[in-house]
Amino acid sequence: MPHAALTPVAVRDMAAKMNRPDFRQWAARTRALGGCVQPVHLRGRVEHLDPLTGEVLHRYTTSREPGGTLRVACKTRRASRCPACAETYRADTYHLVRAGLVGGKGVPDSVTAHPAAFVTLTAPSFGPVHTRREKPGSVQPCHPRRNAGTCPHGRRLSCTARHGAEDPRLGEPLCPDCYDHTGSVLFNACAPELWRRFTLALRRRIAKAAGLTVTALGDVLTVSFAKVAEYQRRGVVHFHAVIRLDGPGGPAITPPGWATYALLAEAVGQAVRAVTVTTPEADGVPARSLAWGDQLDVRPITTTGELTDKAVAGYIAKYATKAAECVGTLDRRIRATDDPNDLPVSNHARRLIGECLRLGALEEMAELRLAEWAHMLGFRGHFSTKSRHYSTTLGQLRADRITHNQRKHEITTGRLPLTDEDQVLVIAHWRYVGQGLTPGEVLLTAALTGSPLPPLDSSTTHGGAV
Repeated sequence: MPHAALTPVAVRDMAAKMNRPDFRQWAARTRALGGCVQPVHLRGRVEHLDPLTGEVLHRYTTSREPGGTLRVACKTRRASRCPACAETYRADTYHLVRAGLVGGKGVPDSVTAHPAAFVTLTAPSFGPVHTRREKPGSVQPCHPRRNAGTCPHGRRLSCTARHGAEDPRLGEPLCPDCYDHTGSVLFNACAPELWRRFTLALRRRIAKAAGLTVTALGDVLTVSFAKVAEYQRRGVVHFHAVIRLDGPGGPAITPPGWATYALLAEAVGQAVRAVTVTTPEADGVPARSLAWGDQLDVRPITTTGELTDKAVAGYIAKYATKAAECVGTLDRRIRATDDPNDLPVSNHARRLIGECLRLGALEEMAELRLAEWAHMLGFRGHFSTKSRHYSTTLGQLRADRITHNQRKHEITTGRLPLTDEDQVLVIAHWRYVGQGLTPGEVLLTAALTGSPLPPLDSSTTHGGAV
């Protein structure tokens, strides 16, 4: 994400942009992008032809655009890269999750009567870390130990500090040399498989409770879910999931009477304890069996109770736009030319990245792709996923948005007087020519879309020429 300050260079660039004859058109395009700060620049043309006669019905070319290029939103989900596009992704995720709880977007309203649980699956401990513990009205000491000894590295295994919410020590190990960095990155790498095995085990446990085979269960019940991954400050992922019981085929059919929330909650607990993943064995790295952590949270979702559909949808949507920033790592891949010692990351993240690179160089660990995903501390799964029958898809929501906007831009056939029977041949030629905004464009985009302005550069307060 560009971090342009209000510098003399940025102000001059902004003034030059505003004085261009195509500024009004540029401003309109910028508003249409919703404040995207890293738009993709394309150059090319689109022709709409009658397939029978070859007649050109409509022709669009980027030569008529400001600067001769068409800018399209980056559509990233990461708020650290583009807050505007991440907000669109967050809103889409919110509506997707909530539709699966109260209906809408193709899901019947009767789904509110289906048993649903909000489940949090955590990672096991890989060593004590600094944490913030709260009780009503007060913050508790981090790791108070009256008779705490020292670790083999001479560090005292106690911390009586009452950490603030933004304390940079949060998530850092009490002893970085004792901490199991290997286990941490291997858990992240295996977490998607552990989730897959959990979903399979959950169906088996529900089938057993109902006295059915797994195959027979599919004829009377569907287990639907939507989940999101969240990084804890110690650098491992845990999953938040909505799990719902439907009749066969999805939310349009009521589940059997025996399919209650109590049965679902019990089956979740059994499935969590039943699944493990064994890591590959390599020279100096023995195989290990990884499982979920002891902290399991299962709560019912209702429309009026303590945990409502709005709260759950908002919580999941919030974390759908996050990555591993809270750990103090990068939001880009580690390049071959990068020196891990020079990366602008926290010490804990540096150790985890280094362990990913070390293990990733071992042939036996190749399938985990640890080096490729070192910036994510080993996790390579999708941050938000859902089962087929849970609700609509993000792709469908995007398609609906495109359909809604197609008459607003001459690039589409939305302005052509076509009937449903008409067929149009579309021939497009596109070339990527760049991405992002100039310093002045960052300022103008913020002003046009209501985004926060970048900070005032100190040079402008000391007689800097503009």
